[in-house]
Amino acid sequence: MPGGGTVRAIKQRISSVENTSKVTHAMELVAASKMRRAQERALSARPYASRMRAVLAQLSGSGTSSNDETMHPLLEQREIKNFALIHITSDRGLAGGLNANMNRASASVTLERQPDVEEVSVLPVGKKGRDFFRRAGFQMLAEFTELGDFPSSSDVLPIAKIVIDDYSQGNLDQVYIGFQTFVNPAVQHPTIRQILPVQPPEDSDDEQVAAVDFIFEPSAEALLDTLLPRYVEMQVLEAILEAQASEQSARMVAMRQATDAAEDMVTELTLTYNKARQEMVTGELLDIVGGKAALEQG
Repeated sequence: MPGGGTVRAIKQRISSVENTSKVTHAMELVAASKMRRAQERALSARPYASRMRAVLAQLSGSGTSSNDETMHPLLEQREIKNFALIHITSDRGLAGGLNANMNRASASVTLERQPDVEEVSVLPVGKKGRDFFRRAGFQMLAEFTELGDFPSSSDVLPIAKIVIDDYSQGNLDQVYIGFQTFVNPAVQHPTIRQILPVQPPEDSDDEQVAAVDFIFEPSAEALLDTLLPRYVEMQVLEAILEAQASEQSARMVAMRQATDAAEDMVTELTLTYNKARQEMVTGELLDIVGGKAALEQG
């Protein structure tokens, strides 16, 4: 038969879970607000990225990149001795399995490369990915954290500049980028994409650009000198915006699930509390009746 201590403990547990539910619900609302803005930024970047790929496809089709003597350094294919991965995760947790899935996907890529190259390095963007690869003992090319919930293009430029400069100088032979692609608030997909050497699209899904016969002024070679670094920067920015939208979406869903679980737990604890309270009151009544009967017999 439960005593007063048990009833008090259950009541304290209910209060604690209710407070947790309030916190998770507040975090869900904050994540939902941030998700809408992050989603708008990610979706608005996609048309620009698509148009950039279409123009690059047109430039590569001009034949300027096929001549080895005039090939742009960012297009140069060479033996892969030094491999790098830009790994994008969040700075904070409470986002379900988002970061764990991304870490797993990136680790798979780096482990596959290790037997075939001399050196594998990682450029983590976000504390969760940085801590994961630091524990694994990988060499850090650089690290970027605390970019904020809504990073701008100026925040991304240093990341792109590091890999562009190292690739142009021959310190890197291949660079990939790993990030979570935003599909919808409930679905995010780990994506691994090569960004260096630049691989011009063979065709374009932008029919408007593909249908135009461009006249390049100045020359296509001069345009490539300007366009290719911007193309790499654009891919890094697009990846970070997708990752931010994915993070806020995953956190909103995780906090909603935590709130629902807390509410279910409160319901179960309340039933347990009522049952324990009823048993305690019944026990007290039986003690009173038994005491009265003993007095009457005595």
